[in-house]
Amino acid sequence: MKVLLFDKRILHKFYVVLSVVSVITSIVFLFVDIDRKYQTPIGLALLLFLIVIYIGIWIHSNFRKTIRLKINTSEVEVKFGDIFLEQADLKVIAFNEYFDTLVDDKIIARNSLNGVFVNKFFENRIDELDGIISSDNHLIEASIGENVLRPYGKKKKYKLGTICVVSDYLITAFTHFDENNKAYLEMNGYINCLLNFWNEVDRVYAGRTVALPVLGSGITRFKGYENISDQELLELIIWTFKVSRIKFTHPSKVKIVVYKNKRDRINLLELKDLETR
Repeated sequence: MKVLLFDKRILHKFYVVLSVVSVITSIVFLFVDIDRKYQTPIGLALLLFLIVIYIGIWIHSNFRKTIRLKINTSEVEVKFGDIFLEQADLKVIAFNEYFDTLVDDKIIARNSLNGVFVNKFFENRIDELDGIISSDNHLIEASIGENVLRPYGKKKKYKLGTICVVSDYLITAFTHFDENNKAYLEMNGYINCLLNFWNEVDRVYAGRTVALPVLGSGITRFKGYENISDQELLELIIWTFKVSRIKFTHPSKVKIVVYKNKRDRINLLELKDLETR
């Protein structure tokens, strides 16, 4: 189980229930005279009831599929699912710093979100996607030079976190690529990328709900942090959203969609510690 039996958040929820039960029983016992021979059975039944309630809270916390957080004045919903099936006005897909579109399992893997996006929406129409990217005025301003020695793929590089709007998707330059076309980031670079990403979202979201996956999960190599977990990446995404001070006004919100097969790696209840107090 991801959530421990005596997790402080479980205890806090239980104390709320216990307080309500205590008030109710106190009122009942104040006005109802219970025969002494029934007091012990009633007490044991009440104790059993509280134990069942506690275990129920614990089980629910381990198997819940979604959680809502209040971050500053915005709502952030974290849930398990599939980013392509999620109901949202805008969905984020991470690309590399070149906005490569060649899905050949060398530059872009077919089974990555990046590869699935390209093949799903632009199969046999790659030139159309390349045209959207190359003609985006904001990307022209966000270009940080060219890698003329790169043998395959595109050569123009963009600042990490930069967004290009493609229909109802926000494709995002999110990782560096080394000479072997392997994605990597340093931790400071990851945090700076996220901060820039949220600034970019603020530029384009226009009151719409934005859904994003756990950016950096699965394919990115973090130099010096090889064992970073999906839970830690998720917490960093929420923390950078918090410090960015971007505001999503109701009914718009942020949805972070964790791939459903990673449910055993994520403790949703632990994310409550990131809420704005």
